[in-house]
Amino acid sequence: MKRMAVALFATALLLPLSACGGSAEAGSGSTVTVTVGYQSKTINTVTAGTLLRSLGYFEQQLDSLHDGHTYKVDWQDYAAGAPITAQMTAGKIDIGSMGDFPLLLNAARGKQLGRPTHLVSVTGYNLRGGLNTVVTAPDSKLASLTDLKGKKVSTSIGSAADGTLVRALQRAGIDPDKGISKLNQQPAVGASALASGSVDALSQFVAWPGLLAYQGRAKALYDGAQLNLPTFHGVTAREDFARQHPAVLEAFLKAQAKATDYLNAHPVTAAEKVAQATGLPTEVVYLYNGAHGIATFDPAVKPQLVSTLKQDVSVLKAAKLTGDIDVDSFVDDQYVKKALGTSYAQRLTAAPAPTASEVWAGNSDKTLIFTSAKALLAYVAAHQDGIRAAYVPDATTGTLWFAGKAVWVADGDRLLPFVTPATAQAYVTTHAGARTVSYREALERAV
Repeated sequence: MKRMAVALFATALLLPLSACGGSAEAGSGSTVTVTVGYQSKTINTVTAGTLLRSLGYFEQQLDSLHDGHTYKVDWQDYAAGAPITAQMTAGKIDIGSMGDFPLLLNAARGKQLGRPTHLVSVTGYNLRGGLNTVVTAPDSKLASLTDLKGKKVSTSIGSAADGTLVRALQRAGIDPDKGISKLNQQPAVGASALASGSVDALSQFVAWPGLLAYQGRAKALYDGAQLNLPTFHGVTAREDFARQHPAVLEAFLKAQAKATDYLNAHPVTAAEKVAQATGLPTEVVYLYNGAHGIATFDPAVKPQLVSTLKQDVSVLKAAKLTGDIDVDSFVDDQYVKKALGTSYAQRLTAAPAPTASEVWAGNSDKTLIFTSAKALLAYVAAHQDGIRAAYVPDATTGTLWFAGKAVWVADGDRLLPFVTPATAQAYVTTHAGARTVSYREALERAV
């Protein structure tokens, strides 16, 4: 009966998947539909999804092929990577984007079902892991990760955020299986659970932690960048589709690179486009995707990221979500190398933009950059009515955060921001005379 129930569920999952993928054979002069799965609210995938779609670059690249075919793009929006993988392995999605842990599950599932997929490019990444955050309720007395022992924590099992939680708990000496009560929930469900008090903390990926903090519904408890392990999102394509339509995949990657360049050249406008399409606050989108945001966007498949994928396999195996995965055979950067040509080598070695304190004033399409968090505070104190958003990098991890939501430390004449109370306290403990201060006091001291 159990096997029958599973079979019926799988059948029900596949029944609505009737769209024609681009892998369908097409004769000269026919219409080829290319199906792209993306996650609009997972805003580190926007250069392969939301922003790319709004700019129309992929359609433009397809129009320039002049190969006798007419191309149609079917954009399909999902809340997570798992359903994209389900549709890819059913032959219904040709190109998809998702986070690093879901990418590994995509690789494993594709191989298992005889429909192999490949990682063909990267969207957004953070080399320290700052895209994932553990948050708790605004009035919670929890002050550090060790306080989670015996508590209820919501996360999405198999996601990058779950990987961050597992590793962080292990480093804190807490068994991630027995030391906490873990609830497997979609981000929106977990956010509601946190608000109702049915869970003590929420470990999630972009943009949920920043969104909840911005809305005053949560505060940061653990900054994923404390792990100092890269996390990223990337683009995966079906192997059969790539072989049958290499020019189409190349067109997609050229369009992605163009969207990446647009985001980097026009970060405010790009954030506004993404916000309009997703309903997310523009200030939250900019926190992650801005000029000095938590995410860096580049399609190059950097060696550091491939190395991280290999380390991630053990986490998924321990959770019994997958077996061994041949990461080297999953990664296939030949198409993005061809798409980007001579610029690929330069992108491959390019470093992320340095962190900086930044103010978004009024309705301007430009932001102001400050050399220190104290200088930003002085400006905010003098222009409080005209500030749309103020961002500061954590003094130890570099993770950007809202100035008004940061934990501030006064150390002599210095004013230092931290994402979490624990990192602030760690600094205070090792610096005689330093102490935490309120945001209001920090503003007053900056003038």
